[in-house]
Amino acid sequence: MNEDELRSLVGELTVAEKARLVTGADFWTLHPEPKVGLRRLVLSDGPNGVRGTTWDERDTSLLLPVASGLAATWDRDALTRAGELFGDEAVRRGVHVVLAPTINLHRSPFGGRHFENFSEDPLLTGVLGARIVAGIQSRGVAATPKHYVGNESETERFTYDAVIDERTLRDCYLEPFRRIVAEAGPWAMMAAYNSVNGHTMTEHSLLVNEVLKGEWGFDGVLVSDWFATRTCAPAANGGLDLAMPGPKSPWAEGALAEAVQDGEVAEEVLDDKVVRLLRLADRVGALGDEEKSAPVNDGPPEQARAVIRDLTARGFVLLRNEKALLPLDPGVTKIAVIGENATFPAVQGGGSSHVSPPHVVTPLEGLRKALPNAEIQHRRGVRHRRLLDPIPREEILDPQGEGSGLRVEYLGENDEVLSSELRGAERLIWQLGAMPEGTRKLRMSGSLSLELGEHVFGVNGTGHFRVEISGREVLTTDVAAEGEADDPLGDMLAPPEQRFNVVLVDSDVDGKGRACLTVEFTPQKIDADLIAVGLGHRAEGWDDAAELEAALRAARDCDVAVVVVGTNDEVETEGRDRGSLDLPGQQDELVAQVVAINPNTVVVVNAGGPVLMPWSSDAPAVLWTWFGGQEYGDALADVLMGAVEPGGRLPTTLPARLADVPVPLPGVQPVDGALRYSEGPLIGYRAYENRGVTPGFCFGHGLGYTSWSYDEASRDGDAVVVKLRNTGDRAGREVVQVYADNPVRLVGFAVVTAESGAEAEVTVPVEPCDGDLRVGRSAGDLRLDVVPGSDQP
Repeated sequence: MNEDELRSLVGELTVAEKARLVTGADFWTLHPEPKVGLRRLVLSDGPNGVRGTTWDERDTSLLLPVASGLAATWDRDALTRAGELFGDEAVRRGVHVVLAPTINLHRSPFGGRHFENFSEDPLLTGVLGARIVAGIQSRGVAATPKHYVGNESETERFTYDAVIDERTLRDCYLEPFRRIVAEAGPWAMMAAYNSVNGHTMTEHSLLVNEVLKGEWGFDGVLVSDWFATRTCAPAANGGLDLAMPGPKSPWAEGALAEAVQDGEVAEEVLDDKVVRLLRLADRVGALGDEEKSAPVNDGPPEQARAVIRDLTARGFVLLRNEKALLPLDPGVTKIAVIGENATFPAVQGGGSSHVSPPHVVTPLEGLRKALPNAEIQHRRGVRHRRLLDPIPREEILDPQGEGSGLRVEYLGENDEVLSSELRGAERLIWQLGAMPEGTRKLRMSGSLSLELGEHVFGVNGTGHFRVEISGREVLTTDVAAEGEADDPLGDMLAPPEQRFNVVLVDSDVDGKGRACLTVEFTPQKIDADLIAVGLGHRAEGWDDAAELEAALRAARDCDVAVVVVGTNDEVETEGRDRGSLDLPGQQDELVAQVVAINPNTVVVVNAGGPVLMPWSSDAPAVLWTWFGGQEYGDALADVLMGAVEPGGRLPTTLPARLADVPVPLPGVQPVDGALRYSEGPLIGYRAYENRGVTPGFCFGHGLGYTSWSYDEASRDGDAVVVKLRNTGDRAGREVVQVYADNPVRLVGFAVVTAESGAEAEVTVPVEPCDGDLRVGRSAGDLRLDVVPGSDQP
């Protein structure tokens, strides 16, 4: 529809009808309005995958690598493909608006949501963010860049005031949003929880009405982060267009309509919000007579697996490869695969970006498929997860005989069974309204095959637990909440765990050696926005020293040791910042000892954000693999065996020492409510260059499996033309990077491929800038000065 037609539709609505449209109908959907042909709009979280409208492990979604892993490709076309995949998945799931991408900057490696953001550089973030937005919207689905703006920390995230000087705000933190608006025209955008320079972002008229909508010409819908709308008239006048979620919000139950009628909010202000909402609905096919065909939700498409696998491998960064250990010799016969992350890989971070994938390929599985004839030994080595291991679904049988998994019964006021269903065995999550009406308690039960003797079990969640083993009570306890009490995701982000020991005796098991586990759980708040509960288990026989020795013995006996270390979604998560950059547990000691034993050790780092690697200069090969999504293990095997090249370059600087971090831990923690960006624009590689400090691995670094000579670089108008040659013995891919100096900053990048020995020429578009330009492989490996072109002074 054209603008006149949209405004004509607004004229058909009363003030009350208009006000009703700009707050959610429920947690994920908006109100329809048949009077003007407006159908229900569906929104969904989406930074890693399109979850849909439920938190249910049975409702699976494609899981891509995290944003940092996608950004590590430095590849515009790859990000477009990722966006198209998001868009296709949204269409499949009946979603009109995907709440992605997250484009806040990597201000500090301590940021808890570091993995969900692209990079530390505004140009790289903006260019790649625009491509993923364009890819999503090419499928008729709205993208929602977030969180506008200054949302680089999670500590006190609902209330802190980001104090940022004008130059830094413009050049660093607003710049990616500006570029995405200019290059991709997003149909929606999300306002952050925090304040900037004294005004909360859901009421920030200067940054919304004047900058976003006025100066940049953004014509989409500005939606609040969930529960971020705090006021009625100030938020409306400040430029917010949609208050989420519903049905309760400061704009609901007639409050906004009353504010208009009382003159606190001009009716034309409300009209503009409704025009924007109708424009969004028109763009996604939810307005007018022609309705899109219903989605076919029969599971994620199988052909998407190859795309995700390719994107995952493209983002892997080869940090170190002494004596060309990688790729591995295809004739290798004995491999030790060591580490907890080899079988419990971190494939996504914690928080609202979480989805339930149809499967996860682990590193161990990927290598075993790639090398079916090799002897592959796996040892965990050390434990580092805070929670006990989840019980695999296939190991739990439904007491009612309907398959594997936990039988969940919803109990009413008098413990009557309102309904029941078969669920998974990992952590179960319900959002408000997902349980049957009248539910007061949950009863979860399943039968497990367990050896007699001592076992350790754990329950996690907030509320009262009562646990039975084959009718024998083994635990009754109250478990209190941890973290920020007002965080709606609190139960999911940092679940408290209560462990208890059980000695199984003959009377606990049936003739098949199975015991029935029953857990009754009364949530602390049955009307909470999210309720989460989980079970864990391990046999008491675990011995740290014995397992470490077994891992070292395997490393000593094998031709190659692949040590998979990293973090997990307990360490890197929405809702809190990181307290350390060390690998959790005793993983550093594990790596150091394996490296000392086996000279053919490959260390695979499975982390979303930077970690310190005190062993990196001793390890023959180090491969950084991010949180790799559902195809992680197969992509890892592809790279280790040389089927594909690790195509990634670092989108963030990896520090060598804690003392070198430009914005250390206190920098993500507000003081008296204020989070001061006192470092100005000096974050990431800019800060290292300014201080003359050499990091562990530079921004832009990545080795690949071939070598390159840089031969010539010249200016050609708004571009730099670079000639280079593949000097290695196999085809390869290179990311050519152009930097301005004084101060140093990335001004352009491009991807080029060439066969072994072949020359290549690539044209790199560059940003307007002062100073000389240099070209190279990373911020720390600049090889050529750019020769001015004939049109340059």
